Amino acid sequence: SLVAEMRDTYARRRRMVVEALRAVPGLTCAMPDGAFYAFPGIAACMGRTSAGGRMLRTDEDFAIALLEEQRVACVQGSAFGMGPYLRLSCATGDDVLMECCARIAEFVGGLD
Repeated sequence: SLVAEMRDTYARRRRMVVEALRAVPGLTCAMPDGAFYAFPGIAACMGRTSAGGRMLRTDEDFAIALLEEQRVACVQGSAFGMGPYLRLSCATGDDVLMECCARIAEFVGGLD
């Protein structure tokens, strides 16, 4: 059925994103149950400075800097009572998701 096909697609994309984020030093990422969101933990990034010069004091600072410097949109986990985490949607194409993960890795790798 179409529903089963979409469920399987989202599950595959979720696994793909979580695995890519787990490979980034400084991030943690648990496998979510059934959602099409990933929630990478960014606690190790707090107190650091982005390549663009933004001090990352909160997950909101991280989300804003990630958008401005890498053009990756996400929502700070604290908006859902889950700080310091990010909420990333896995509801887009594989290529876009992998590009976003690569940009996140570049952003985190450039922290001072």
